[in-house]
Amino acid sequence: MSNTQRTERPDSGEAVPDEISGVGSPEQESDDGMTNLQADLDRFRDLALRSQADFDNYKKRTAREKEEAIRFANSSLLERLVAIVDNFELGLSAARSEGERSPIYAGMSMVLKQLTDFLAENGLQPIHAEGQKFDPNLHEAIANEPSTEFPEGIVIRQVRRGYRHKERLLRPSSVVVSSGRAK
Repeated sequence: MSNTQRTERPDSGEAVPDEISGVGSPEQESDDGMTNLQADLDRFRDLALRSQADFDNYKKRTAREKEEAIRFANSSLLERLVAIVDNFELGLSAARSEGERSPIYAGMSMVLKQLTDFLAENGLQPIHAEGQKFDPNLHEAIANEPSTEFPEGIVIRQVRRGYRHKERLLRPSSVVVSSGRAK
């Protein structure tokens, strides 16, 4: 015994099984259609959720990139100003030979202080390396020298000051590193 329903053909009057005639019961067609529609609905809902998540991630990423670009937009300008500060400090050292009471020395000292204060207000911080453990992330070793005063791996002297702009390294300090006691 089968559960096959029969449908009469209008032209012959014979009963034919529904599977053969291609016509299903209205309930069966309705259930199949609902199942298909539900599957489509679930698929499109999932697609919409994924698209929304992708778009949210895109917005967050672009906002983060924009914020970072604004924070570090002045880095190249500050890098060029640091070279001017270096030259100014060299000039100040030369003016010191005239005496620290010299008007040239006093004037250059005031201008240098204004410049370094301005740079500090804009997030530029000098790296103090002398006496510190050598850190390749902050220092550029230009020489190794034996030292009785400093153990191996400690910065003996800073040849050129390094700087950070906010938390990023703008320029590493050029340093001479102790190789320990002479052998």
